[in-house]
Amino acid sequence: MSNPLNISSAKGKILSFGELLLRICPDAGGEWLKDNQLPFFVGGAELNVATALSVWGAPSSYFTVLPDNELSAQITNYLQAKNVDTSPVFNGGDRIGLYYLTRGKDIKNNALIYDRAGSAFATLKPGQVDWDKVLDGVSWFHFSAICPAISQSVADVCLEILEAASAKNITISIDLNYRSRLWKYGKQPIDILPALVKYADLVMGNIWAAELMLDIPVAPDIHESGQKSIYLKEGLQTSEAIMKQYPKCKAVANTFRFDAGEGINYYTALYADGKLHNSTQYDTDKVIDKVGSGDCFMAGLIYGFYTNLDPQQTLEFATAAAYTKLFIEGDATNKTVEEIYNAIK
Repeated sequence: MSNPLNISSAKGKILSFGELLLRICPDAGGEWLKDNQLPFFVGGAELNVATALSVWGAPSSYFTVLPDNELSAQITNYLQAKNVDTSPVFNGGDRIGLYYLTRGKDIKNNALIYDRAGSAFATLKPGQVDWDKVLDGVSWFHFSAICPAISQSVADVCLEILEAASAKNITISIDLNYRSRLWKYGKQPIDILPALVKYADLVMGNIWAAELMLDIPVAPDIHESGQKSIYLKEGLQTSEAIMKQYPKCKAVANTFRFDAGEGINYYTALYADGKLHNSTQYDTDKVIDKVGSGDCFMAGLIYGFYTNLDPQQTLEFATAAAYTKLFIEGDATNKTVEEIYNAIK
């Protein structure tokens, strides 16, 4: 089968790198105050990827920074029970990052409040971690653009580990997540991301993230038509531009998720082997939880390439995985490989 990433037959661990966050979920009506209950979920974009991969039976490993205390120990045990390898977790700092998101709302909504300044992960600095040890036995390294948005020191650490992973010929993927409420340390994505993306074999995001973070222009009037064919054409042009600008990149994925009342219209594209593959379109008039859907798509791409599916098969699996996540409360999927295959249109 065609696999543009040329994954080695001697597959090692898939290491996801990022900040673990606790998501606190007040309801919109304030009932949590009366009931004295405030629901929460364990998440973070890269942990959501790691969790999905572990559910699907892949050798999933996770690096984050947690303070050395009982709460961290409980969370670590919780992740281990989900078959996520937490041996790379680094102990340091004083607190775990939090964010508040009103139930049922999107992270783009004003209902999002971050409380992660000065977190253990945010204070990570170059030279603290033995990356040779962390990357031992790893064949795939994944991170997102959220990491370098946290602080300059974390951005510097990202470059440090990418250089180490690249030297070991480890396959590298990045999700171009943009978080407007981060990037508060005097730098913009375009100042940081190009130096990191140049190490990536697989880039995932959307055409607007590529414009913002990599300065790859999108037609200014693209929203006027709303036509799928025009969005896909723009996805092709963006993908070709990324691969031209970053020669190490072998595949580019784009998601197209549009609000439709209370629901969404959703489809995706994957540029690989010189061809743009596009997915089945999924439509729904009701969504339970949008958080983590993109992470699930990212995990699906990694799973597909890791298990040597061809690009179209990889794309359909990843798209169905992301779509089914919309109906699961929490940050990560709990759907098995079989359930996702059954959900493919």
